[in-house]
Amino acid sequence: MYLKDVVESDVTEEMGAEMAGSSRIDDCVRQRTLKTPVSCTGVGLHSGVNVTLNLTPASPDTGVIFHRVDIDEKNNTVPATWDRVVDTRMCTAIGNDDGVTVGTIEHLMAALAGCGIDNACVELDGPEVPIMDGSSDPFVLLIESAGVVEQSAPRRVIRILKTVNVKVNDGQATLMPADQPSLNVEIDFDSAFISKQALSMGLVNGSFCKELARARTFGFLHEVEQMRAAGLAKGGSLDNAVVVSQDGVLNDGGLRFDDEFVRHKMLDAVGDLFLAGGHIIGQFSGISSGHAVNNALLRALFADSEAWTVDVMTSAEAATAVDGGLGAEPVSALA
Repeated sequence: MYLKDVVESDVTEEMGAEMAGSSRIDDCVRQRTLKTPVSCTGVGLHSGVNVTLNLTPASPDTGVIFHRVDIDEKNNTVPATWDRVVDTRMCTAIGNDDGVTVGTIEHLMAALAGCGIDNACVELDGPEVPIMDGSSDPFVLLIESAGVVEQSAPRRVIRILKTVNVKVNDGQATLMPADQPSLNVEIDFDSAFISKQALSMGLVNGSFCKELARARTFGFLHEVEQMRAAGLAKGGSLDNAVVVSQDGVLNDGGLRFDDEFVRHKMLDAVGDLFLAGGHIIGQFSGISSGHAVNNALLRALFADSEAWTVDVMTSAEAATAVDGGLGAEPVSALA
């Protein structure tokens, strides 16, 4: 369920007839997409399968759409939305009514969200997004190389109107009203090397690309055999994940940040929350949260029609519009 499908007629009515006029649209932050297609190849973290990913521009109000080009006998399209999430074990996976799935989408979704990309098509010839180096940085570099263009439609956002919170096992998460996107994340692992970490950040002024994108996924050495027995982490290695033992980090070069673990949890939250179908204007707080908690939070949010509204961002809010610090060319022909 993309944002335009939720309340398209309501938004049009609220914005008034003047939105159709260029002066009203000029007063809004515009949607953005890629300028040119770009691609990469890598191994799937959990499947161990080599996958080629093509990231291409998309028209306004498309959102993010995944296409499994290796499947042609049934519907191979899966919209990247919260209600399409089918698995949250160790990653976020989405699927359609024909049982076609795409796994490990969170790092790519975080890069798209953090770079302010509203619309994109993702073509894959395998079951999951390649893990690359375990962070969002390779996808940010792809987006930078493709370039970004504005589109002739206002950016629709989800404004949080009242606090919503959920608890799943030992994790909990909250969304509350705020003037701009921000996140507070706390983690607490039974590991002397990680222990407790906390981070707060506003998702503005290119902060995602500068502070979060390079933070890698991580796991514990003693859990590797368990994950592989469950059919997970078949493609995992020290090249695409931080591995923690009782003695510390096994990776050559150590950590990229002293608090890389909590930064990656925040990165995951950015990607999972973008499954709302658009950028959320509000504050996210997570305590020992993960993919299951993040999805449960979105389900609780959209179950309460008084907790959110769809709006557009005026030009006065441009300084707080998420753009990853990437400039965009004027209005694209994809209008």
